[in-house]
Amino acid sequence: MITFHDIQIKFGHFHAIKNLNLHIKEGEFFTFLGPSGCGKTTILRSLVGFIAPAGGQIMLNGKDITHVPIEKREISMVFQSYALFPTMNVYENIAFGMRVKKASKAEIDREVRDIAQKVDLKEEQLFKKVSELSGGQQQRVAIARALVLKPSILALDEPLSNLDAKLRVQLRNELKNLQKKFGITTIYVTHDQEEALTLSDRIAVFNNGIIEQVGTPQEVYNQSKTEFVCNFIGDINKIDPLTIMNSQLKESIDPNKIAYIRNEKVSLLPLPGKEAVQLRGTIVDQEFYGLYSKYVLEIEGGGLLKTIEKETGFSRYKVGDKIGIFIHPGDILQY
Repeated sequence: MITFHDIQIKFGHFHAIKNLNLHIKEGEFFTFLGPSGCGKTTILRSLVGFIAPAGGQIMLNGKDITHVPIEKREISMVFQSYALFPTMNVYENIAFGMRVKKASKAEIDREVRDIAQKVDLKEEQLFKKVSELSGGQQQRVAIARALVLKPSILALDEPLSNLDAKLRVQLRNELKNLQKKFGITTIYVTHDQEEALTLSDRIAVFNNGIIEQVGTPQEVYNQSKTEFVCNFIGDINKIDPLTIMNSQLKESIDPNKIAYIRNEKVSLLPLPGKEAVQLRGTIVDQEFYGLYSKYVLEIEGGGLLKTIEKETGFSRYKVGDKIGIFIHPGDILQY
């Protein structure tokens, strides 16, 4: 579907993207994930046509679109700010692209009403100013305006970042459902790891203009290929060398490499069906989150580990408790 081949992007003397190679399949929900300034939006904008690469090719279904004008790429973009026209009502915003393409009035009316229904915009909302809508409704207008043009690709640049946390989760689910409904190839840019993990079929993790890893959410999270990915995705423990040297862990991992383990894979209960290494430690801090609690453990022999334990309606552990800690060596990531 989409192939980036040896793409280079420069801004003056600054090399923003260095020889990027990537293939995105038709119908995928594909996410560009990384911190601010890592190059993810730059690559998205080069795909849409706002930025011309200094080198390399962008292929769409085998056709070179590197220098094809924006309006001929059949790619629609939803911006972080939604970029809706505040003086127009919802209907006019959705119809705008079709009017530019000089579609007939009857066709515009049919398509606008059809797409509005599909993204759950009610009839009475079509004739409201966009400023009268909630953030979630504005997002649906922006998506409807993009989809009404029947693009082959939908590009979304941080479309949820301006919303509050609860609405962000709600609209994240709606966005995924819409993508499944339309089956459209979707490229999504975010710095939010949770968004990337929950929405994506595959993820490309960006860092300083290069891709550190491409994989499914499960692969990126559980089999992080680089130390950057390991630290950027989710909460993780860096295991103190003293913890390794003073325990059975030294028998099963390389003591010459840096070792990490995800917080939730450190357990305060024996691991069924797994040959776990047992450590001893003391709880030195606890944070209650409702469904779960986070604990900080001081390990006998040196070092700290964090863990997450599901709450069962009563508090089993408290600060000062000396307890067993269980780790499966296979859950340790090393670099």
